[in-house]
Amino acid sequence: MHQNWGRCLVVAVVCWLPPAGASAQSIQASAEAASLGTASLEAGGEPAGGEQTAPPPRAFDYSDGYRTRAKIHKVSSLATLPLFAAEGIIGQSLYSNPTGGKKDAHLAVAAGIGVLFGVNTVTGVWNLIEARKDPNHRKRRLLHGLLMLGADAGFVTTAALGPETEHGTVESSRSAHRAAAFTSIGLATTGYLVMLLGDH
Repeated sequence: MHQNWGRCLVVAVVCWLPPAGASAQSIQASAEAASLGTASLEAGGEPAGGEQTAPPPRAFDYSDGYRTRAKIHKVSSLATLPLFAAEGIIGQSLYSNPTGGKKDAHLAVAAGIGVLFGVNTVTGVWNLIEARKDPNHRKRRLLHGLLMLGADAGFVTTAALGPETEHGTVESSRSAHRAAAFTSIGLATTGYLVMLLGDH
């Protein structure tokens, strides 16, 4: 048993010893290289020859006009969901039990939505054109723009389908008007959330 341990010790010492003819300088250089490699890996670096990390996103220089339009667009957008909620509640009540007062309120909120989307369409499309060469968040901007333009077309259709009779009792016209309104609100809300949640 003791002889076996002795043999293992001799083999370990022989394997550990540097090759014959190796100089002290070469042994020290090898040790330093190993130490540097270990330190690099511990610091989170990559071994030599590893893939380079991706470069940071390229900064894109926007004009002062872009920043002003973006601020107007964001501030006015704060009214989007409150207007939609009010129009949905009034519109549903008007659909179930039409009255003159409800109709006036419905038209007033609809006019507010029209002004909001007029302002945001101009500022949004203008900025979308200026930002077309910016690769950062391009897909999100494009998706937002397409959804909002779809909502624009939907709201124009909604207005065109508004009941024209004195009491607004034409059932087919009222149903089509209601369906177009809720479809447009759904598109616009989705587009709104795409940008809102994407900023967090």
